[in-house]
Amino acid sequence: MLMVASAAFPGQEVSGVRPLLAPDLSELRATLPAGTRLLTETVAIEQFLDALDGTPPDWASVYGHGHHDPGHDERLFDLNRERDRLREGKAALYWTVTFLWPGELSGYDPKSGGFSVAVGPKFTPTRWGVVRFKPEELPSNLMAIPNPSQREKLRRRFEKGQRIEVRVAMTGKLIPEESIVYDFSHEEEGRGLIMPVVRVERIDYFLAE
Repeated sequence: MLMVASAAFPGQEVSGVRPLLAPDLSELRATLPAGTRLLTETVAIEQFLDALDGTPPDWASVYGHGHHDPGHDERLFDLNRERDRLREGKAALYWTVTFLWPGELSGYDPKSGGFSVAVGPKFTPTRWGVVRFKPEELPSNLMAIPNPSQREKLRRRFEKGQRIEVRVAMTGKLIPEESIVYDFSHEEEGRGLIMPVVRVERIDYFLAE
């Protein structure tokens, strides 16, 4: 699990210090802006891609004979440019969406009573290929603040070396000029990789258990 740490993007400060909520995502649904699309399940992610790009690419044709195929990079470049062009003006480009990445508590700060959060990407297999949401940037201070009744129990578990998993919900909108990047998986030869690029406007933390 990798720590994501970078400066907040210019012009809009997103706080990485947020309450640590109960595992039930219904609490998240109740607090998100009206009309937010929860892209936490495979079907919802597929419907989002359907609304943006209609049909999955012909990955076999784009891949050809693999990375060493002389036309491979050019075909991938052409796919991205063509999809960008056809996507212009689609309503789904402007939806507010929420996706989840897995994380874990990685350090305790007595001063704030909160835990720093290590977070890494989630890869979701779909009929389009593998989807990996890509946040444009995240604040450097990812910290979850438990309520007082949780704090001591979590601190004792952390001091015993127990792993405490969380889910990190990121909410925002696609970046219109680079909304989706099509590539190939580095883990499975010829498997398509789809990366929606999201400008994150809000972060929420939930216990995973």
